[in-house]
Amino acid sequence: MAVVIPVYNESATIRDVAAAALQQTETVIIVDDGSSDDSQSQLEGLNVHLLRHEQNQGKATALQSGFDQAIKLNAEMIITLDGDGQHNPAEIPRLISAAQANPNSIIIAARLKQRHNAPKLRLFANRFADFWVSWAAGYPVTDSQSGFRLYPFDLLRDVRLNTSKEKGFVFESEIVIEAASHSFYSVSVPVESIYHVGRRQSHYKPWTDTWRIVRMIAWRLIKRGLYLQGLFRSLGIMADPRKQAAQ
Repeated sequence: MAVVIPVYNESATIRDVAAAALQQTETVIIVDDGSSDDSQSQLEGLNVHLLRHEQNQGKATALQSGFDQAIKLNAEMIITLDGDGQHNPAEIPRLISAAQANPNSIIIAARLKQRHNAPKLRLFANRFADFWVSWAAGYPVTDSQSGFRLYPFDLLRDVRLNTSKEKGFVFESEIVIEAASHSFYSVSVPVESIYHVGRRQSHYKPWTDTWRIVRMIAWRLIKRGLYLQGLFRSLGIMADPRKQAAQ
């Protein structure tokens, strides 16, 4: 198992996050995506695999760099979490248990506990994105915007997406959609919502990034003739393909 943590100017939190991740696995891959602060020096003395982008290339590219390294290390499962302290590495065993019960699935740590603590605009944007991602994926997806996930090795080895800088947070929605076309579905595990008062604002921009996600999905739906079957499945009107895959 490997943990991949993309980092961009997270000097206030990255050491604690990385140290907590190391308590769960020996393989922690940090991808410093061109940070201009001292994020890198904060990791001194920690036994992590540190990758460095000289210039900021966006979250999608940072994640793919981490995935490539994890694949080289033959990590059976690859877990991603953010470096800002909003994801609790102590929850990793719950994702592993879910993966063992649901082989070949993306396990999403869904921020459902204490969700009332989430900023209202962020909560609305997440639910709005969930509707569209579920439609395009063809089954109900819960907390599609959570970056705390477990990916199976085979999925990341076989499926590669465009990781241009503009993709940013679109990548994590698109991989769920693309995975479904390869019969890899997601399962959500409830975890606590952690929003630190006084910390820097999230890199996720609710209006801009949600619009980019919807635009990507709209293009995919148009290419599939609107994929009404996916809409009906996501709403529970037609059978959930995950149940069929489990039979």
